[in-house]
Amino acid sequence: MSRIALVDDDRNILTSVSITLEAEGFEVETYNDGQSALDGFTKRMPDLAVLDIKMPRMDGMDLLQRLRPKTQIPIIFLTSKDDEIDEVLGLRMGADDYVKKPFSQRLLVERIRSLLRRQEALETNEVAVEEDQKVMQRGELSMDPLRHAVVWKGKDVSLTVTEFLLLQALAQRPGFVKSRDQLMDVAYDDQVYVDDRTIDSHIKRLRKKMRMADDTFSAIETLYGIGYRYNEE
Repeated sequence: MSRIALVDDDRNILTSVSITLEAEGFEVETYNDGQSALDGFTKRMPDLAVLDIKMPRMDGMDLLQRLRPKTQIPIIFLTSKDDEIDEVLGLRMGADDYVKKPFSQRLLVERIRSLLRRQEALETNEVAVEEDQKVMQRGELSMDPLRHAVVWKGKDVSLTVTEFLLLQALAQRPGFVKSRDQLMDVAYDDQVYVDDRTIDSHIKRLRKKMRMADDTFSAIETLYGIGYRYNEE
């Protein structure tokens, strides 16, 4: 049974979403601010977290910043309809997805299931089956889906589920262009809609993490209006 953490200062959302998720077979933990969630996560890390952005004591952005050095669990942001800047910033900071308020609880359940399926696929090495190898080596890049491990020039790089899948999709065929639609298919299930900006934000975050390991990293090339390409170095 997957453990889902809901972090929101709206008690109505906590109550109603908890009931829905528990009916879907999830174990649910609720917190009404970021600090309480951080304290709870220190004792027991959930399998996935759903975070509101605007909360007292510690908001969702601050909580995300504190979590990412410790864990790469999938994270979904809840945003208001006017929070477009926060959505992009959250994705660049390492969130995997976002859902706008007011939202369909069925949509949220599908987003949660999609992320958990992708996490499970990485942990069981399903994403490496097509290449018939456990570890993919592309020049200075090494990717091990079984351990969810990425190494660039001998340095470990910690990626979220989404970032790992996007990098793997690009690196599997160096020199070939992947359109945004193709990358969406890799990163999200068919029933989950995301726009181009979401993919772009994940790629920017991915590049930033790779450059933290090597400030000369330039293997991911943008082809404006077309998509992205991995160039083996």
